[in-house]
Amino acid sequence: MRVVEVTRFGGPEVLVAVDAPDPVPGPGEVVVEVAAADVLWVETMIRKGQGGDYFPVRPPYRPGSGVAGTVALVGAGVDPAWAGRRVVTRTGPPGGYGERALVPAEGLIPVPDAVALTDAAALLHDGVTALGLMDIVAVEAGDRVLITAAAGGLGALLVQLAHAAGAEVVAAARGARKLERLGPLGADLVVDYSAPDWTGQVRAGGRGVDVVLDGAGGAYGRAALALVSPGGRFSGHGMPAGSFVGHGDPVPAGVTVTGIERVQFGPEQFRHYAAAALSEAAAGRLRPLIGQTFPLDRAADAHAAIEDRTAIGKTLLTRR
Repeated sequence: MRVVEVTRFGGPEVLVAVDAPDPVPGPGEVVVEVAAADVLWVETMIRKGQGGDYFPVRPPYRPGSGVAGTVALVGAGVDPAWAGRRVVTRTGPPGGYGERALVPAEGLIPVPDAVALTDAAALLHDGVTALGLMDIVAVEAGDRVLITAAAGGLGALLVQLAHAAGAEVVAAARGARKLERLGPLGADLVVDYSAPDWTGQVRAGGRGVDVVLDGAGGAYGRAALALVSPGGRFSGHGMPAGSFVGHGDPVPAGVTVTGIERVQFGPEQFRHYAAAALSEAAAGRLRPLIGQTFPLDRAADAHAAIEDRTAIGKTLLTRR
């Protein structure tokens, strides 16, 4: 089978497609024929050697942390009824950038018939985080909610969920191509935060915001934190723009701050939110924004699109 490996730390070019033996399931394991692999921003950081203590991997390694596909083989002790079923699942150290993935059977999550496998892959991590954040931050009807990195995979889901909750949604992203995708998802106001007066646009009419869901971090996140009204809530769960924001930054009086640690869910909670995201998608109430897909052999292009910020929404690798 074909797999993608990181041969050394470096730029996207270190992602190389190679041939590898087909995996064989051991006790409690299954082999999934991969239809789509989730590509995460953090995987680009790890590839560059910036995983730190949280992701202490060393090349050569196979990246990827989640896949959707069909169960091809089951190991000893696994219910044979899993064979042939459409599933989505996280992957461990063997990685997910490959034509087949070896995973523990206990982590399998069935994909409803009404949900495409590409959508399931796009919802695996971002759907879990989005639904978890809605519970943690408790977005309510009437809240004015600012979502940064709103045109990313997670941000696009948060726009839909905040709109469905009855909030007034202010969606911030960079560039016209991204902003034009946000109105149809439920944004009441879109703001380009490459404009020097973007915070003034958010404050138009003298109003701040009740909630910030910050998936950008860095200078954008710090500027967003300053917009929160007393009694409001701020979640700093993203850092593509430089660093997580919230803890250690000046916090407006009366503002409650939560960080990335609040969405580090255990297996049971993860499965709960993943199943809920798939259920919402099957009912037509939640749809991932998949901006681009790349065949497995072009994994380097997928990483490059994320790093140069041309990617919109979710980026996936597909079999071909």
